[in-house]
Amino acid sequence: MIWIGTSGWQYRDWRGAFYPEDLPQKDWLEWYCRHFRTVELNNSFYRLPEASTFARWRQRTPDGFLMAVKISRFLTHVKKLNEPAEPVHRFLERARELGPRLGPVLIQLPPNFGAAADRLDETLALLPKAIRAAVEFRDASWFSEEVRGVLERHQAAFVLADSPRRKTPYWRTADWGFLRFHEGRATPRPCYGEDALRTWAERLAGLFKPSEDVYVYFNNDHRCCAVRDARTFAQLCRQAGLEATPVTAEARVAAG
Repeated sequence: MIWIGTSGWQYRDWRGAFYPEDLPQKDWLEWYCRHFRTVELNNSFYRLPEASTFARWRQRTPDGFLMAVKISRFLTHVKKLNEPAEPVHRFLERARELGPRLGPVLIQLPPNFGAAADRLDETLALLPKAIRAAVEFRDASWFSEEVRGVLERHQAAFVLADSPRRKTPYWRTADWGFLRFHEGRATPRPCYGEDALRTWAERLAGLFKPSEDVYVYFNNDHRCCAVRDARTFAQLCRQAGLEATPVTAEARVAAG
């Protein structure tokens, strides 16, 4: 199953483009859940929410909805995976309040952080096997067979990232996958063109079976491109022979 959503849901320029003009922002999550089955939670990266906040999100979202949660930058950018036990424990203690809504945990490493396979191995070993971990690298030194082996041992997904600013290999390291769309080059920017999205749908079809889970999130939130592109991608995945979660969102994309 291809789980398709956006990276976050609280963007002011989505009012009128995706959210109704008169809908209070406090009700945006419920509206989002009417159109998507998953979302990537990004504010947990900047400031880890309290356990009670995760519990409220669980209460506000329907059965079958999943939140992919980005791990705190304190672990990845401040400590750079050194002494990971305490930050990982604190993160899990709070994020577990999502219960069955807890999807993959995203570990995004900073640019210019060179490969440290031993630290990555220690970090991944702290996560329970029931939790799926995805790792996004932004320094080319991580693209080695040693690092790939660490991911495979822990059944952690290598994040396939689409960005004009960097190139990554097309690794499959687990029996599930994770793809992030950062910035398209179509008009208006940062939207994606249909050909680019079709290429990715066909690429996923070559890497994964229709029955295997792949989590796909659009991070190109500006101009509401993420909402529009998510719907298009769901259609293209089905054309490529994959199963995809329903995306019923309508979006008015602002002009360039």
